[in-house]
Amino acid sequence: MEWKKEYKYLLWMVGGFLAFFYLPVGWPRFDNAIVEGLQLTKWYAREHVLLCLIPAFFIAGAISVFVSQESVLRYLGHKANRVLAYGVASVSG
Repeated sequence: MEWKKEYKYLLWMVGGFLAFFYLPVGWPRFDNAIVEGLQLTKWYAREHVLLCLIPAFFIAGAISVFVSQESVLRYLGHKANRVLAYGVASVSG
């Protein structure tokens, strides 16, 4: 065992153990903060899925149906003019 290589892992494990050992679990203020943080995360995930991801999937589906791959590659492909490609990409979202 190489002490100089292994002591960092030992310090991280001891530090993690001490951090969890001294958590103020059972104190109403700490418990309420954890519960509120988890509820806020749940709310954000629900709102983000409904208001952002589902419309984005519909928009991506519409783009893939109505816009051909050749036209996209003409303006954004590796042979496209860089200034024109940047302009198209900046306004396309």
